[in-house]
Amino acid sequence: MTITEWLAERGIRVKDEALLRQAFTHSSYANEHHGKNNERLEFMGDAVLQLWSSCAIYPLNISEGQMTRLRAQIVCEKALAGYAREMNLNSYLLLGQGEEKSGGRNKDAVIADMFEAFLGALFLDQGMAAVDTVLSEVITPKLEDPDFLGDSKDYKTKLQEYVQMDSRMSVRYVLVRESGPSNAPLFEMNAVVDGLVMGTGTGTTKKMAEQNAAKDAFGKMAK
Repeated sequence: MTITEWLAERGIRVKDEALLRQAFTHSSYANEHHGKNNERLEFMGDAVLQLWSSCAIYPLNISEGQMTRLRAQIVCEKALAGYAREMNLNSYLLLGQGEEKSGGRNKDAVIADMFEAFLGALFLDQGMAAVDTVLSEVITPKLEDPDFLGDSKDYKTKLQEYVQMDSRMSVRYVLVRESGPSNAPLFEMNAVVDGLVMGTGTGTTKKMAEQNAAKDAFGKMAK
């Protein structure tokens, strides 16, 4: 099945097949065949994806900070490569011989760039409606999955909101220890609720350690 046929199955009729082919053309292939690569289309696709994901997230009843984290989760390299694999789009990649031999078809970075280029080409050829058709198939179900959404939770906010249900309680974060070399420190923080250590977390930054401590505390208190 060609990419044109793949899109036709979804009711999308491509106007410029050369543009769609370019979206799947890695620079290694373009260099060998003296053609155009997908890098400019990747630039366009990144902007299209940011807009689509923002529109998809906005109706959710979450804070601005949570929206930002969720969008980052949706558009990260690993996620984009996952969407492409889920739809078998990496099978359409055009790679140079060296890149193919080195496993480029399975590299997250290569696949993610291709996926963004594909969205860019689709937008230029068809507009946002076609982009929505593709992304709604692979991303929208995840936005309805509590486990997926759970990865974007700000546990410091959740713990604070939980604690505020009892106006007499307060939460603070205390540094327990800092270890490791100066260029790669590891912090351990306690989440202290009303004078009691309710959670402990570690991280490569204090903020990350606080989040992990809050997650630990929230998990215990909200049972």
